[in-house]
Amino acid sequence: MTDAEKPIAEKPAKVKRTQSVFTLLVQVGRKEGDGLPDKATGAGLMIYASGVDEAEAVRETVAILKEADLAVLEVEGLGTIEEREAAGDEIDGEERKLMGRALAENSVIVAQMTPFYD
Repeated sequence: MTDAEKPIAEKPAKVKRTQSVFTLLVQVGRKEGDGLPDKATGAGLMIYASGVDEAEAVRETVAILKEADLAVLEVEGLGTIEEREAAGDEIDGEERKLMGRALAENSVIVAQMTPFYD
């Protein structure tokens, strides 16, 4: 059998991993050009980030925040909407809308920023 006669091996089908939206609490410190209020020592951010898993959502979030000149100190994952509801969290309509937007746009959305002061 010549090479031309050999059957072509098909590539295995790629498994499409579904995206989820993860709620992340991010603590940032000060860095020149970060846009935080002058007397703030840092800030806490509530973020909705899409990803195939929480690790991907965290990596994407940290990369975007660094691009915005924010000094990321700590990231805490609160889970997906289903995980949060199972834990007893109440999720209002506005929060659901922002989560839906993060999923539809495959994006990172800062839902809330709270500056910290000494």
